[in-house]
Amino acid sequence: MTLPGGSAMHWLGHRLGLARARTQTTEAERRCLAQHARGRRSLVEIGVMHGVGTRLLREVMHPDGTLAAIDPFPPGRLGISFERLVARREAAQVPRGRVIFDRRPSRDVAAGWTAPVDFLFIDGDHSRAGIEADWQGWRRFIPVGGLIALHDSRAVPGHPVLDSVRYTEEVILPDPAFTVVDAVDSLTMLQRVAPDRP
Repeated sequence: MTLPGGSAMHWLGHRLGLARARTQTTEAERRCLAQHARGRRSLVEIGVMHGVGTRLLREVMHPDGTLAAIDPFPPGRLGISFERLVARREAAQVPRGRVIFDRRPSRDVAAGWTAPVDFLFIDGDHSRAGIEADWQGWRRFIPVGGLIALHDSRAVPGHPVLDSVRYTEEVILPDPAFTVVDAVDSLTMLQRVAPDRP
């Protein structure tokens, strides 16, 4: 159901069960994410929006898994991020593992990160600077066998070609430490197959 008005009205509709959380991922992309994230223990999601991906990842991750959901959630005109409220409510509907929301920019989170990540979903800032910061900041935490899902990384008919698509083609796909294991719509799934060269 679509309600009139902005974020506040959508949040109210979501609270009342009259509106669904919004997402920019397709159904096929969500199936792909679920398939590859299943059973993973240490997950990071960059770019949360309304938490549709957060809820999905929580549904399929290991029961003892931890998901870090990173999004600055800038406040709107009323000084509140209604997207954040919807996302937290979505994630709370799945009592599996643990979700940690972090409102810092992903590059700041990466700067202090120390643990391996076996599933990384990048769907944040699609500018060249944004995707470069996410790729360079987080790729080092992916162990051999770990996965990285890149949204808006492939050209889709009828949609503009984003900087994130160009960066994926020019920098990420040629990276010898990773190989493509799946691709659907605008989503590319990569697996680390080798450690970085010294």
